[in-house]
Amino acid sequence: MKKEEIKEIIRNHGDISKSIEDKNILITGGAGFLGSWICEVLVEQQAKVICLDNLVSGLESNISSLLDRDNFKFIQHDITQPIFFDEPIDVVMHLASRASPFEFEKYPIQILKANTLGIWVALGIAKKHKARFLYTSTSEIYGNAEEIPTTEEYRGNVNPIGPRSCYDEAKRCGESYVMAYKLQHHLDIRIARIFNTYGPRMRAEGVYGRVVPRFIEQALNNEPLTVFGDGTQTRSFCYVTDQVEGLLKLTFSESAEGEVVNIGSDKEITILELAKLIKNLSLKKKALPAESSSELEFHPCLKTTLRGESRT
Repeated sequence: MKKEEIKEIIRNHGDISKSIEDKNILITGGAGFLGSWICEVLVEQQAKVICLDNLVSGLESNISSLLDRDNFKFIQHDITQPIFFDEPIDVVMHLASRASPFEFEKYPIQILKANTLGIWVALGIAKKHKARFLYTSTSEIYGNAEEIPTTEEYRGNVNPIGPRSCYDEAKRCGESYVMAYKLQHHLDIRIARIFNTYGPRMRAEGVYGRVVPRFIEQALNNEPLTVFGDGTQTRSFCYVTDQVEGLLKLTFSESAEGEVVNIGSDKEITILELAKLIKNLSLKKKALPAESSSELEFHPCLKTTLRGESRT
């Protein structure tokens, strides 16, 4: 990660170090893609960050630069299991969950647990400490939306027993948990519905990785770019610094209590256009002629990727 990008987030979001200095902020899933970025920004702004992650999808290498910082603590723990803190907790940010469509078939129970048992444990921590609570939900709660672009008022078009239901329905249940704690325990809550996000630290993992880092890795290695379906499906992609900035603004804005907010981009691109764009950019980086580049390789859509990776 570039330090300049961290500085850019802080500059755009505004320096909140005076308001969060010495506050204890718990981030579940803190060693993951988005969680590790948030950890780094908050550590730079002098918050006392507690990063909780079981490392089943997060990576310790994502937070390795923070491990020797006095205001950062890493705890390897599964949030679906109870955990208690002696120090006061001021803010809980619940990001823990597998999110790749290719994991829905392999780890459905773990995904369900992270967004039901896990959020119950995280909300319990917030309730005990009277902490502010942010839940990172997803655009997938809208299901196969018939309203594009999709507003926060749209109620969804979901299949509760479909191949993606472990994620869609778990996130919907998670939102219900959050609202229940707001209603019954008057918890200060915020819900972010995250759309496609990409950037450094996002896993590629070969043919079944997330689409942007997968295409980049394949193009740079002169491997075929794997496209599922015919590539005409459209997606919108938000760069990680914009997503993190949005999450932080939602979390720390005093006027955002109880808000549910979509965070993503409104610029659409087809998967085929994306593949060709990344292919061409890789040629420039490698200074290779066009005929030396990776070819596009088309695969049938898998059941869990019929809608691809979240969309607006």
